[in-house]
Amino acid sequence: MLEQLLIFTRGGLILWTCKELGNALKGSPIDTLIRSCLLEERSGAASYNYDAPGASYTLKWTFHNELGLVFVAVYQRILHLLYVDDLLALVRREFSDIYDPKRTVYNDFDETFRQLRREAEARAEEFKKSKQTVKPINNIKKQGQMQKAIFDKGSKKSDGGLGADGGDGDKVKGRRLENGRSIVNHVEIEEPRMTGVINGKENTSSNVSAFDVSKLQKRTKGVKKTDSVANKGSKADPKKKVTKKNRVWDDAPPDTKLDFTDPVGGNGNGNENIEVVAADQGESMMDIEEIISSDSEGEEDGNLQKDSKPEAKKKGWFSSMFQSIAGKANLEKEDLEPALKALKDRLMTKNVAEEIAEKLCESVAASLEGKKLASFTRVSSTVQAAMEEALVRILTPRHSIDILRDVHAAKEQRKPYVVVFVGVNGVGKSTNLAKVAYWLLQHNVSVMMAACDTFRSGAVEQLRTHARRLQIPIFEKGYEKDPAIVAKEAIHEATRNGSDVVLVDTAGRMQDNEPLMRALSKLIYLNNPDLVLFVGEALVGNDAVDQLSKFNQKLADLSTSPTPRLIDGILLTKFDTIDDKVGAALSMVYISGAPVMFVGCGQSYTDLKKLNVKSIVKTLLK
Repeated sequence: MLEQLLIFTRGGLILWTCKELGNALKGSPIDTLIRSCLLEERSGAASYNYDAPGASYTLKWTFHNELGLVFVAVYQRILHLLYVDDLLALVRREFSDIYDPKRTVYNDFDETFRQLRREAEARAEEFKKSKQTVKPINNIKKQGQMQKAIFDKGSKKSDGGLGADGGDGDKVKGRRLENGRSIVNHVEIEEPRMTGVINGKENTSSNVSAFDVSKLQKRTKGVKKTDSVANKGSKADPKKKVTKKNRVWDDAPPDTKLDFTDPVGGNGNGNENIEVVAADQGESMMDIEEIISSDSEGEEDGNLQKDSKPEAKKKGWFSSMFQSIAGKANLEKEDLEPALKALKDRLMTKNVAEEIAEKLCESVAASLEGKKLASFTRVSSTVQAAMEEALVRILTPRHSIDILRDVHAAKEQRKPYVVVFVGVNGVGKSTNLAKVAYWLLQHNVSVMMAACDTFRSGAVEQLRTHARRLQIPIFEKGYEKDPAIVAKEAIHEATRNGSDVVLVDTAGRMQDNEPLMRALSKLIYLNNPDLVLFVGEALVGNDAVDQLSKFNQKLADLSTSPTPRLIDGILLTKFDTIDDKVGAALSMVYISGAPVMFVGCGQSYTDLKKLNVKSIVKTLLK
């Protein structure tokens, strides 16, 4: 049953809603659709699923881009309503005929909707009945008889034969060759040749008798022998588990583990050589405004026009000239495809994940389809402008990312502001944690580091070196400790000492490593940090989607809380090594919805800056 159908403008004004459809919706599926899908340039998707306590909805929508209208239908996900797409198309067509921008009430559309709904339901019933009248069993029998006839011709020359009852479809499917493969698969390989004979087309190369089973049996005998030898060799005693033993030197195994962690206050090797650079490296790049040079727009969309030239050549000189002066009535999908294909290729060359580039182009096409092209305007420039607006909207944070304001708010509540750094191996979590600490020190914020990477050798010493260079306290418990407990004790210590911020360093882990992801989920659940920062490389392409989506998924699945904490922000590292390949920023923001809060662009403590959205968009479309 259809739960709700709404018509509203892109500005958010509801023009009409059906009052007869069911009860009030549970939750806020329409608001969630607008925030999570339409505003995030995911409108190219076919549908959107919304889960609420006690209900699960599916939402489908369509646009009238010329009038700026949105049509949304809501129904229970368990019901597979076949008429929803047809109903939306009918409502869109009829409502656009009576739409007046000055009107805000359309009570007279109720009766029209009832008729359209009955018409769409009748079409769906007819379609369902037409599918039921088709008898696929007869087709299967015919196909089985055809396979039998052709297979018998090919098996007359075979020595052993495969049985005379191969004509029945089920029996053919159930019989196996010696190498474990089904006969049907081999018959399907020869289908192009079969259809050539059946249709009566003379083709010398399509000879069914070329399927010689005897040769196939000879080949499979060798395969079977090698498989049996391999199986014999691979058979081992399953009860015995092979475990790697530690190497013993001089027949004297050490009783203690090799842990060279220096004591907190000790004087280990090289400690006297650590340089103190508390405020000697100058101002952090976070506080320096980046200036962007404004170039001409014609230079930017020149490549798009080159890519879409073959489409323009088909129309002729006069028709293209007249169309550019008078404007095109309505943009169709065929008009947008050349420019969108060029844009997709360009985004992928800038290191944007292919899946993200395709979804963006689909969303831009959905927002432009049906719009009227203005006079003296090219399709390529229209697509370029729409894509630029979409990219700016995606990369612009939806909420405040002013960490200093949040730190002062936490200070007023007399508790430290906790930031947890997470990410895969080798992306630079510890180094960029030190950069964030340096930036906070520049703003007179007291910082404490928490060494919760108790897994990687040298991680505690690395963080201790940064702490001594910056002259800030560090809380550490050595290796092989529970990182969640270490972080909790560090937060208690910071509360006692009056530290404003606690920066928690965690071990690098791959997104598929469930034990380490479970430990990270425990750390976040137990300590409830104010900010969870995902540290990712700017060098990654398609893997950015996999990393962030699986990190969020694992944090949600492995958390014991009913409202699990996910990634709140992104720290993008190694940004100085990618030239114009800035697409990882777009991929990460699009897949997670979290903003890029910091950008690491060097090896010194000052090499940390904000993400300049205009600069990224300009680079992506250049």
